[in-house]
Amino acid sequence: MDGTYSAHGLGGAKDLPIPAEFAVVGAVAALVVSFVVLAIAWRNPRFESMERSRPLPQLQAVVESTAARVAMAVVGLLASAYLGLTLVAGQDLETNPAFGMVYVLLWVGIVPASLVLGPVWKAFSPFRAVNAVLSRLLRVDPETGLYAFPERLGLWLAAAGLYAFVWLELVSPSQTALGTLRLWITVYAVAMVLGALLFGNRFLAAADPFEVYSSLLARLSVWGRRADGRLVLVSPLRNLASTPPSPGLPAVMAVLLGSTAYDSFRESPPWVKFLQTNEIDQTLLNNLALAGFVLLAGAILTLGTMATGLAPGARRLDLPRRYAHSMTPIVVGYMVAHYFSYLVVLGQTTVIQMSDPLSRGDDWFGTGGWAVNHSIAYQATALAVMKVVAVVTGHVLGAVASHDRAMTLLPKEHQVRGQLSLLVAMVAFTAGGLFLLFAS
Repeated sequence: MDGTYSAHGLGGAKDLPIPAEFAVVGAVAALVVSFVVLAIAWRNPRFESMERSRPLPQLQAVVESTAARVAMAVVGLLASAYLGLTLVAGQDLETNPAFGMVYVLLWVGIVPASLVLGPVWKAFSPFRAVNAVLSRLLRVDPETGLYAFPERLGLWLAAAGLYAFVWLELVSPSQTALGTLRLWITVYAVAMVLGALLFGNRFLAAADPFEVYSSLLARLSVWGRRADGRLVLVSPLRNLASTPPSPGLPAVMAVLLGSTAYDSFRESPPWVKFLQTNEIDQTLLNNLALAGFVLLAGAILTLGTMATGLAPGARRLDLPRRYAHSMTPIVVGYMVAHYFSYLVVLGQTTVIQMSDPLSRGDDWFGTGGWAVNHSIAYQATALAVMKVVAVVTGHVLGAVASHDRAMTLLPKEHQVRGQLSLLVAMVAFTAGGLFLLFAS
């Protein structure tokens, strides 16, 4: 393997029509101005209720019909079976579509899919389908399983699963070895099936890293759910505000933000030079760097939220998870900035390779003769500008979401100065994110 699937992104600082430092200063200025405007003109929460949304009873009836559920379950199972075939019977070659299916179509493709369609992994999850069958055979409620899921665990298991995946993708020295990917998928699948059987679908909603990730991203879509379960058409920011403040939510955000930052950092010339001239084991250094970036992201989020004002009766330790939803637009901004070109180019490659799952020259789906369109690689300036726009937009939306939440958490006399620590945290994420993106 030549590491194709770990080469993320095209375009960099040298492709910007202005110096990268100016882009960072402009982005920080836009964020500060946004904060000032919000502080002056936005004195009451606007997104904390789902009442201002449009119910979609007809669409809900179709989506929740038995036929639709069965169809989505079958699609999910077939896709999983195909991936299993490539993992078990496919060859350990770069042309094996398993790598592209997991690292590109799943990990990166889940972002636009969830933003446009809602929680797609939940709908097509093979583990929910398997759990439904096993629960029926064992006469167990598929939603609750055999035991009650410990609520105190929240999303901590999902955070651990996400960290395990980004470690596999970004740090593991055998990230593109078929045996390593096969082992990871096997452990993941067994854990999800057993967990669902024991604790029901509630386990998958809280512990499946891809379901949790997709569901969080879907909170920025126009498809929402009211507390009574009704499907509604809703403002993405109002939908975002309905994110449950589960334990472990800040850890999930820290993994997503920190891993993306590390992915940029590991491709920067200073880090590459340091690795090449240092006698310490490179894998160890990369492990430490990934852990450091995740911990740093978690520390900025935790300190930035806990240092704000506090309403009477509120617990300061609860603040990070009450504000953590506002990190979702920032995660999306980073993902778009860092992985857009990666998805476009290697997504095409994967679709072509999927016609030949066993690397024998087959053409199962008729895509084997297609050619990859590399024209996006020649739009370096446009890509660099898009990076800035994506990151800045994500941070501005994050500032709006955090400000709106602050209106419900901060006492009236502290609603402006009580958010200064949040502003500092946002500035740190903005400046640091852009510097890392354009250093790679």
